[in-house]
Amino acid sequence: MRIAIIGAGLAGLSAACHLARSGHQITVYEASDAPGGRAGTVGGDYIIDNGPTVLTMVELVEEAVSAAGSRLSDLVELIRVDPAYRAFFSDGRTHDGEGSIAVYADTEAMRDEIKLLAGEKEADAYLRFVAHLARLYEVEFPNFIDRNFNSPLSVLRPPGSFYSLLRLRGFSRLDKVVSSYFKDDRLRRIFSFQALYAGLSPLKALGIYAVIAYMDSVKGVWFPRGGMNQVPRAMEAAAAAAGVRFEYGARVERLVTSGGMIRGIELSARRFVDADVVIATPDRPLFDQAALPNRRIPARLRYAEYSPSAFLMLLGTKESSPPAFAHHNIFFGKPWKESFEALLDRRELMRDPSVLVSLPTITDPTLAPEGKGIVYALEPVPNLAGKVDWLNERGQVRAAMLDRLQKWGVLSDPSAIATETTIDPLDWLDRGMALGTPFSVSHRFFQSGPFRAANQDPRYSNLLWAGSSTVPGVGIPMVLTSGKLAAQRILEAGGRS
Repeated sequence: MRIAIIGAGLAGLSAACHLARSGHQITVYEASDAPGGRAGTVGGDYIIDNGPTVLTMVELVEEAVSAAGSRLSDLVELIRVDPAYRAFFSDGRTHDGEGSIAVYADTEAMRDEIKLLAGEKEADAYLRFVAHLARLYEVEFPNFIDRNFNSPLSVLRPPGSFYSLLRLRGFSRLDKVVSSYFKDDRLRRIFSFQALYAGLSPLKALGIYAVIAYMDSVKGVWFPRGGMNQVPRAMEAAAAAAGVRFEYGARVERLVTSGGMIRGIELSARRFVDADVVIATPDRPLFDQAALPNRRIPARLRYAEYSPSAFLMLLGTKESSPPAFAHHNIFFGKPWKESFEALLDRRELMRDPSVLVSLPTITDPTLAPEGKGIVYALEPVPNLAGKVDWLNERGQVRAAMLDRLQKWGVLSDPSAIATETTIDPLDWLDRGMALGTPFSVSHRFFQSGPFRAANQDPRYSNLLWAGSSTVPGVGIPMVLTSGKLAAQRILEAGGRS
């Protein structure tokens, strides 16, 4: 059987690895000249990630590479990032006098940190919260994330899992769940801000999204030596060693249909390739319309609500990273509720945003010339349905970010910048991401689990989807799982030779 996978991002590579030893002819078609998709880099003297920077759940990468018959440790060196984050608060209310607290994945180290910050009661509450997160993860991941759904009613089977999720307050508000453990507002922020990764306000997200905090703040964060793009390169190597073929510079323009089936793909220059099964991984809403222009896309995508976007500032600097910081740093703005109302309700720029600043040369100095550094700064911003005129306002947003980096001490002066790349929602749109957001369709309740756009296309039985706009959703763990689930559909349908 001929299987065509469109896209060599993490979803496509995951699908390729999980299918690699099924005995079929598998080819991955990628429009760019290298694997990675959104997990790419800005090259040159500085190797700067221009996509995700927080790597969690490395066992999912190991699982994919192992399915292809390789060992991850032979292909890439993964370094534990400890602390996972350093959180900075603008009011300076922390035990170190620097306005910051380290966020350790090691439970005892984190308990000690919280005890110094907020006292014995909050430290004991943290242990209870971790136990809650572990139980939530044990129920949620196998039954609601790492699983193919055939209908919304599938969520009720097995019933024991669904009711366990109810008992664990998975359908209560995340902020109420977190607040039931912590009285200190700084801790509430630390263990709920991750809802933004799913395109949700921590004040409105459901308790099931506490599992994201478990993935990074408890299971831990890693970094591949050489940059995040080394993960897709390792997966490509594993798949290729198992016989998967890769074509780069191969942009898929159209899916060719006949008799209610996909018959193949049409590449640029009107080159046709036969395929018995297609797995498509580009951002689904835009690709669906472009590749199948005479078909209505599913209602779940036509009327979808999208996540906020991100403004990225990527700097190669002439100075090393300041020692006061960690690899990943969260700078929390003063307002909390008001910021999310601006971002998600009014769709405006946040007046005092919370910003993720990654300094990867702290972990891997080889990413920059000797004695130099890298700054990766991400600010949540409205997507293109918002009120920001990016053509006219991108300069102001850039200037405000530079001011913050200097105020925080991340950057000494603009003259220290050797290279600069900024990415705003218009740039994300140019890269094929609907409404200019790399976070795709949001994870409100009726766009999650069995309610999210299915990976089995309702119109063509031999067309499958993977990536952030289908199940299970956004983020590296979810996207890796999406490729695996698409592969499982093929294997369970008799796709083994």
